[in-house]
Amino acid sequence: MKKMAGSYEALFSRVALKYRALGLDKKKLTEDNYKKYILEEYTFLKRPVIIIKDKIFVGNSKNTIATVKAEL
Repeated sequence: MKKMAGSYEALFSRVALKYRALGLDKKKLTEDNYKKYILEEYTFLKRPVIIIKDKIFVGNSKNTIATVKAEL
């Protein structure tokens, strides 16, 4: 998924409850940090993640959902 999305940051959810609870909003995170937090706590994975053929769609913004519908 990281390869398809381009980075772990693209897969990382900043709206997870633990994001602020752990003070991550006040830190400069690296790709390794994003990977670590996603692997340690599933809530840091932005959802939904939809893979259609060789394309990945991450998140539930109106634009993302419209693009997914168009792909189907």
